Amino acid sequence: MSMVPLLFRDWWDDFDRERPSRLLDQHFGLGLRRDDLLNNFPTSLIRPTGYFRPWRPIPRQNSGSSNLVADTDKVQVILDVQQFSPNEISVKTIDNTVIVEGKHEEKQDEHGFISRHFVRRYILPKDVDVGNIVSSLSSDGVLTISAPKKNLATGERVVPIVQTGAPAVKSAETTIKVEQS
Repeated sequence: MSMVPLLFRDWWDDFDRERPSRLLDQHFGLGLRRDDLLNNFPTSLIRPTGYFRPWRPIPRQNSGSSNLVADTDKVQVILDVQQFSPNEISVKTIDNTVIVEGKHEEKQDEHGFISRHFVRRYILPKDVDVGNIVSSLSSDGVLTISAPKKNLATGERVVPIVQTGAPAVKSAETTIKVEQS
C-alpha cells in the first residue's frame, strides 16, 4: 500500500469537518469505513480527535427519530423503527401514556453482532380517547400511532320543556277554600 495519498492529502480538509459534541451523537452500528481502519496522520493539535468518526451519507437522516403531531381531531406519533421487525415492537397504554418498546436479542448482521433495545413514552393530552388508539407499521419501518380526541359536546343544546298540567302559583281563593274545609 502506498503512503503517497496519506502524505499529500489536503491537510486543510480537517478544519471544516464537523465534530460530534459527545460520544452518543455518533452513528454506531453503520459499519466500518476505510477511514476508520486507516486513519490519516494526526490532524490538528488544537482540536481533540477522540471518538470521532467521519459522517457519511446516511439514507435516513431522521433514523430513530419520532414526531408528535396534534391537531383538532387526533394526536399522532410517528416513529422510525426500521431496525426492528414487527414482532419485536410492542405498543401499549397505561392511563394516558403510550409506551412503545422495540427489542431484539443479539443477532449477526453484515458488520458483526448487534443487539438493540429502546423504550419511548408519550404522555397524551387529557382529551384523547385512550380506548380507541390504533397503530400501523409501514413497509419501510415507520410506526404511526393515532389517538382520536374525545367528542366533547359543545355549543347549542335544546332543553325539552315538560308540561306539568298544574298551576305553579296557587291563587289566594284556592288556599282559603282549602283552609276552611
